[in-house]
Order: sequence, then C-alpha cells, then structure tokens
Amino acid sequence: MGLENLGGWHLVVIVLVGVLVFGPDRLPKAISDGLRMLRTVRQLARNAAGDLGRELGTDLQLEDLHPRTFVRKHLLSEADEAALRQPLQGLYDDVRGVAHSVHRDAEAAAAAARNVTRDTAGPAVPPVTRPSWDEAT
Repeated sequence: MGLENLGGWHLVVIVLVGVLVFGPDRLPKAISDGLRMLRTVRQLARNAAGDLGRELGTDLQLEDLHPRTFVRKHLLSEADEAALRQPLQGLYDDVRGVAHSVHRDAEAAAAAARNVTRDTAGPAVPPVTRPSWDEAT
C-alpha cells in the first residue's frame, strides 16, 4: 500500500490543509502521531490475523480476512468451489462469446462507416443551425 496514486498537486493540497488545520508549529507532531496510530492499527490487525490463524490451524494472511476470500480458502474444498462455479461457467462462456461477436460487429460497422464517409464528397447530413439566445428571445 503506497502513495503511487497521489500526484504532486494532491500532496501539495494535503500539506496546505494540514498547515491550515494544525498550524505550522503542530503539524510535525500531528504527522508523527498519525503515523504512530497507523503502525499500531496495522500491528493489531497482524496480531488478530496471527491469532485467528493459530486457532484455525492454517496459515492466515491479512487479505484472507475478507469474508469471501476466507470462505473460499478455508471452508470450501477445491471440489466444492468447482461445484459452485460449474453451473455459471457455461453462462459465462456464452456471454463472453456474444460480447466478442458484438465487439467484432461494431468494429466492422465502424470500418464500413469510415469507408462511406471517405467516399462521399461532402457531409451526408446538413449541419443543424440553432438560433442564438438573442434570436430566440
């Protein structure tokens, strides 16, 4: 988890808001308190995951605490998971095939439209002229 999604302007805005809220004298202490709290919360989460993993007798990662992941990884066997996915797999394949054919047809229609517009000398439809605000009132 990093700051790769934050740009330079985002960081400038965050610093300016911090200076306005906390003031330039208390900002460094507020930042260190926030980082200390974040480290404490992460440590608590790691300890909870470790305790739960020891209780279940499995190697438990922090990502495994998401309910869907937890059920899939620790309560269902591979055969159970395959049995749950099997009825929907055919439907998924059908939808994917239809989406692929629609995409192919749309590309063909776009190519045909480009060829038609290249072959004509002028615009196929005359431009619509709309009255200005002064003319309409």
